[in-house]
Amino acid sequence: MSEVSESGNENDYDNRVSRMRFGKMKLFCGTASPHLAQEIANYIANNEGYENLSIGKSEVTTFSNENIFVKLNESVRGRDVYYIQTMASPIHNNIMEMLIMIDALKRDSAWRINLVVPYLSYTRSDKKDQPRIPITARLMANMIETAGTDRYMTIDLHSGQIQGFFNIPGDALTAFHILSDYVKKNFDLSNLVVVATDLGFAKQGRNWAETLKVPLAFVEKRRVDNKENPKALSIIGDVADKNVLLVDDEVNTAGSVVSAVQAVRDVGARDVSFAFSHAFLTDIAFERLKSLKLKEIIFTNTLHVPQEKRLSNMTVLSVAPLLAEVIVRAHEGRSVGELFDE
Repeated sequence: MSEVSESGNENDYDNRVSRMRFGKMKLFCGTASPHLAQEIANYIANNEGYENLSIGKSEVTTFSNENIFVKLNESVRGRDVYYIQTMASPIHNNIMEMLIMIDALKRDSAWRINLVVPYLSYTRSDKKDQPRIPITARLMANMIETAGTDRYMTIDLHSGQIQGFFNIPGDALTAFHILSDYVKKNFDLSNLVVVATDLGFAKQGRNWAETLKVPLAFVEKRRVDNKENPKALSIIGDVADKNVLLVDDEVNTAGSVVSAVQAVRDVGARDVSFAFSHAFLTDIAFERLKSLKLKEIIFTNTLHVPQEKRLSNMTVLSVAPLLAEVIVRAHEGRSVGELFDE
């Protein structure tokens, strides 16, 4: 029989034991994710009963020879550590900082190291579809494991097969529910059609269409070389006199979006909006998105876009509540699938 304290019942005791399963929770963040990490910490402190939770103290220094030095300014011995670091620009600096920080946590005897990486780079390099090329997504998984990570969390991998590159447990989450819920509440669905920006996004496009209960169409495009911007060829489906919601997972230069918007407008689409998860927006992307005169551009904060760079038609949705809920459930050994009725 479980021992029960005088001030509580057996369930309270079991919950407390569960919370200590991997040691006391501790959050740290990398230099690429301070805004999101603080949102996550605030959400957990205010909504999950961890009132004293804060971001752990650490310092990151880049020397004149471009070597990165990381120091923890507090002990993590015996702690269940969640390290939040997205792969924003400069990507390779942030990747090295991440790996070095994980090594520091391991050498300070953290009980468990959980990497929370909202945007994982190199996920488009997930297969060997040409001679003499690497599978860099697999290399990323290997480096993360070798550094000492015990568990990972990420959002909207480019393809589901990347989960198989990891030999450690992880939570491959999606921002789909956050984005689709926003569209449900704020869009007129009566004349809307969802358009997947390419056939590779067909499955996710179907999820969008089924959830919103609207028709689905596709942009057919072909990549003729290894450059970033393939050429849109045609539209599969009916978008004439319809309002269009383009959907994708990631935007870098927005070249594909330009082609997709032009393609749907050429066949008579009315208002065009655009929803996606990861806003890895280069300078040219802002110029291109501005020139398209889209009704609304909706994305998440897996990558930080400063307020001064946002266009007037941009809506940024936070993934902090999602990540906070998953962190707490992982810490307490509870099901993550319950969040999505799985």
